[in-house]
Amino acid sequence: MKQFLNKFLISLFAIFSSLAIALAPTGAAFADSQGFTMSPMNQKVIINPGESYSGSFTLSNPGTNTSDISYSISINPFTVDENYDSVFDEANAFSQIVDWTILDSPDSGTLAPNEKTEINFTINVPYDAPGGGQYLAFIASSTPDSVGGSMTILESHAIAHIVFVEITGKTVHQGEILDASVPSFLFSGNITASSSIRNTGNTHGTATYTFEVYPLFSDEELYTNVQQEKPETHTIIPDRTFYNETTWNKTPGFGFFNVVYTVNFEGITTQVSKVVIVCPLWIFFVIIFVIIAIIVFFVLKLRTKKKSRSRR
Repeated sequence: MKQFLNKFLISLFAIFSSLAIALAPTGAAFADSQGFTMSPMNQKVIINPGESYSGSFTLSNPGTNTSDISYSISINPFTVDENYDSVFDEANAFSQIVDWTILDSPDSGTLAPNEKTEINFTINVPYDAPGGGQYLAFIASSTPDSVGGSMTILESHAIAHIVFVEITGKTVHQGEILDASVPSFLFSGNITASSSIRNTGNTHGTATYTFEVYPLFSDEELYTNVQQEKPETHTIIPDRTFYNETTWNKTPGFGFFNVVYTVNFEGITTQVSKVVIVCPLWIFFVIIFVIIAIIVFFVLKLRTKKKSRSRR
């Protein structure tokens, strides 16, 4: 009886919720839940101990939104966990920069649709700052403002501007490519190359990934991840391992391909060149069946010849 009552109440709530949405005033504005945007999303700078750096980024309320957005900005440490997911609340030796940074713009405000504002900041590096990488994030959080008497439905939104700073001095740029691989055989799906890189230095470095696919007996390129002569890149911070996958999303269902996958980090390069066979499972079984049939045919034929000879 209790379970029936719970189900009844849930169903009743769903019905009333549907009616509330259907009967909502026509003036209700269902704003885009993307909130606002930030440009650029990150920047990299080199600063000497004892010097200051002035930087900026831009917050924008897209015209697709129908409401004003109130925002607030905070300065947070930036790092990543072992899965390379961003972490904004963990202070360590590489986030001392948070204490050296101040906002030169108000830390809150309101943006109307199609409006943007520039956020300015200053980093004052002390004379005794250690050489190496320092990382911070400006977190911009937004909440919607109501528009007139209409109802605005807009999710709260937060985005981050990451600042990668290298303090000159005893900097160590080094790392190791732990793995780089390309599959040899696929029954289905897309060809994916993968690699893992460990940054063993004390500052960030840039990893580059080049993925090229050719027909087995031709030099005509079928696919590359290089866009406008620029390969895929990722920034890896110290003491972290970054796993990356590069995929040919339009891999044919059958074929023989020559794949060249090149990974570079801090002067270390690993290249994998491999023939990849893409063959659906049913074709694989057909090929196996044909091979077995051919073998059986020749075995039976050989036995027939032996019997005819023995009779003579």
